[in-house]
Amino acid sequence: MSTVSRASLDQKLALAKRCSREATLAGAKAAAIATVTSAIPTLASVRMLPWAKANINPTGQALIISTVAGMAYFIAADKKILSLARRHSFENAPEHLKNTSFQGTGRPHPAFFRP
Repeated sequence: MSTVSRASLDQKLALAKRCSREATLAGAKAAAIATVTSAIPTLASVRMLPWAKANINPTGQALIISTVAGMAYFIAADKKILSLARRHSFENAPEHLKNTSFQGTGRPHPAFFRP
């Protein structure tokens, strides 16, 4: 069983904190943009469309807008976390795994694509 040094644990903790902060900021930006882009058509449709005016009360409007903002936050934060994890796992990979180029047989196309 290998021992893990305190310095490496501190480094991993600092990296995790930085990644979670970046993901939080990305999610907040996406939520702010989604709030504005969903609020404009929702509020406009309630004023202009008779069906929406009759059936969507202020609570429904707030629910529509906040649901879109929440979804945007979690989707953007999740994408950011996954991209950072992929990047950091690639940086820490051994050299023989970093070469992802395909060493094929030299044929650019299958036989049925040849002219």
